[in-house]
Amino acid sequence: MTIPASFAAFRIHDDAAGYRGGIEQVSIDDLSAGEIVVEVAFSSVNFKDALAGTGKGRILRQFPLVGGIDVAGRVVRSTDPKFREGDEVLVTGSGLSETRDGGYAQYARLESKWAVPLPVGLTMRESMVIGTAGFTAALALLRMQENRQSPSLGPLAVTGATGGVGSLAVDIFSRAGYVVHAISGKPEHVEYLKSIGAGDVLGREALATRRPMESVRFGGGLDNVGGPMLASLLAQTRPYGNVASAGLAASADLPTSVMPFIIRGVSLLGVASAGTARDIRDEVWRLLASDWKPRHLDRICTRETTIEGLQEVFEVMLGGGSVGRTLVTFP
Repeated sequence: MTIPASFAAFRIHDDAAGYRGGIEQVSIDDLSAGEIVVEVAFSSVNFKDALAGTGKGRILRQFPLVGGIDVAGRVVRSTDPKFREGDEVLVTGSGLSETRDGGYAQYARLESKWAVPLPVGLTMRESMVIGTAGFTAALALLRMQENRQSPSLGPLAVTGATGGVGSLAVDIFSRAGYVVHAISGKPEHVEYLKSIGAGDVLGREALATRRPMESVRFGGGLDNVGGPMLASLLAQTRPYGNVASAGLAASADLPTSVMPFIIRGVSLLGVASAGTARDIRDEVWRLLASDWKPRHLDRICTRETTIEGLQEVFEVMLGGGSVGRTLVTFP
């Protein structure tokens, strides 16, 4: 396939003219080195993308770079014999829109060591509705289960439940056999959360306590917000339950004590999806295409956009106005 001499990309700069992101024409030679070139079919918008695209979070480590930490497309050129023209692949994280050009372009040049062949059971569209958000949620559950989490311990709480990670966690956890208690400050979305698998929807006041230990309420959970809510979740977790920390939408602080850890044996597990080792990455995607495949992807995908609409999506997301996932499509 002939690759155009130039094509559209959402590129981010930080130079004498200031921090900015926007649509411009680039060529393959402008992109980071890699063994495969894909024609991009889909990407997605994550909180990290919004921070990077607006400069409200220092995500990029070099400039300029094409934004987008997720990408799915068809291989059009490869110097790695493991990939052939026409193969469908996906990449999430792995340095995209941090140290390498990402997925917000009509073509992407990728390192083959991080390219995952599209798993049987997923379409490219589905893989990007899932994207980094769903990968993070599934990785959190994998880590918890490796530490002996089970449905018998009780419900799993999910904070920030209407967001991308939260929505997919509700769906994935319920698919895996857990009762899920969604924690949200958006009462207008109670029915949405129940429709994607939440057994109960609780307001933020459920995690408003400030004491280091409270009565047991949850078997564990996934926290996307940090701060006092994470501390309260730890204080209400059953002995030997697990809480996975995957975000800091509210705060990077953790005002807690050692008491949940040394009295109840609660475990706090960190989830850093971007640098996940390849063998774990492959296992997570296998689960996402099979036993843990979310059942409500069409409902969770609440918006579609092109790269021309990214700035508007970023502002809505950072303002707390987004629900579910935004899919980025390419003609």
